[in-house]
Amino acid sequence: MSLLYTLDLIGTAAFAASGAWAGIRRRMDLLGVLVLGVVTATGGGTLRDILLGDVPPFSFKDETYLYLSFAVALVVFFCHRRLEFLQHPLQYFDAVGLGTFVVIGTGKALAFEMGFIGAVVMGVMTATAGGVIRDVLSNQVPLILRKEVYASACIAGALLMVVLHRLGVDHPVAALAAALVVIAVRLLAVRYNWALPRAEQ
Repeated sequence: MSLLYTLDLIGTAAFAASGAWAGIRRRMDLLGVLVLGVVTATGGGTLRDILLGDVPPFSFKDETYLYLSFAVALVVFFCHRRLEFLQHPLQYFDAVGLGTFVVIGTGKALAFEMGFIGAVVMGVMTATAGGVIRDVLSNQVPLILRKEVYASACIAGALLMVVLHRLGVDHPVAALAAALVVIAVRLLAVRYNWALPRAEQ
């Protein structure tokens, strides 16, 4: 099992947990919590693969992602009162997942020979589209449209990876650098409450 695949599974678990917790906070039933957990974890990659024409999507080729998402969502549903202490550490796993998803999405787009903007969009979409679906289904303004530095961290990492790829840097090195940028920017934003500027009223 490669390091990237391991990190991908960690990110999948963290995203599934965040989706399940969102469902619990909105007082959804078991089915609602499971749906939010799975779409948060796999929605971005699924949408990416459909747009790239790589079907069936990744989660149906390797059902480990689906089993893991369902399992994590079930655990959160039945044990959420005992697991509240994990919500803060979950931010760190979420950041790891964000960086990993950006790298996987951008790398796959580059493998499909997409252009500069297309590769960046696919990387950002892989990392954020699942969260957008989660927030829409739970009747919230999507996180990427709020003040937090979230999608912008993904954009920075995807841009860096595409630039390094164009400069001929080895793929593993470019992927590691891009993932570390996303993780670092996201964690610093959480730590220091960074936010993008808003229009003055």
